[in-house]
Amino acid sequence: MAKYDVIVVGASAGGLSALEKILSGLEKDFSIPIIIVQHLSPDSGDSILSLLKKYSVIELSEPCDKEVILNNHVYLAPADYHIMVEKDKTFSLILGPKENYCRPAIDVLFETAAEVFFDKTLGILLTGANTDGTKGCIAIKKFSGTVIVQDPEEATMAVMPLGAINANAADFVLSLKEIVEKLNFYIKES
Repeated sequence: MAKYDVIVVGASAGGLSALEKILSGLEKDFSIPIIIVQHLSPDSGDSILSLLKKYSVIELSEPCDKEVILNNHVYLAPADYHIMVEKDKTFSLILGPKENYCRPAIDVLFETAAEVFFDKTLGILLTGANTDGTKGCIAIKKFSGTVIVQDPEEATMAVMPLGAINANAADFVLSLKEIVEKLNFYIKES
């Protein structure tokens, strides 16, 4: 039985490079669904999706509203929409108010995933220049999930990982290389 049923990832400034390294390091048989919020400009179009597809060994797409979450798939939140996980394990895309000045917001994804997947949620918070994701990491911990935070010494912007660390919401503080190794270990363990 898999240790985790979902992996949620949050990134902001410097996140694109970090996501490239993680996605390119995963093994092809990586079966746990990965849902990513990368802070985006509302008019960024699909350029980031196209770029990340070049690095991902797993199928990657922007989900549609009410789409079922599938294994062996990476989902990237579309620009200017909050992405939420619903109780029936589908996505909801909403145009709600910005949180932490962001839409999509990491907190929205992390909190809703934790409420659905409980202790089977693995959250990964990467580089960023604000504290979006801290409340989400706290929610994952509240439901007995696990949180990995990028080592602030390695992050392009340390504010985001430090927010979770200072809130005592990080189980592991790891480099990107160590994050990839841990993810591939979880797959072999399941």
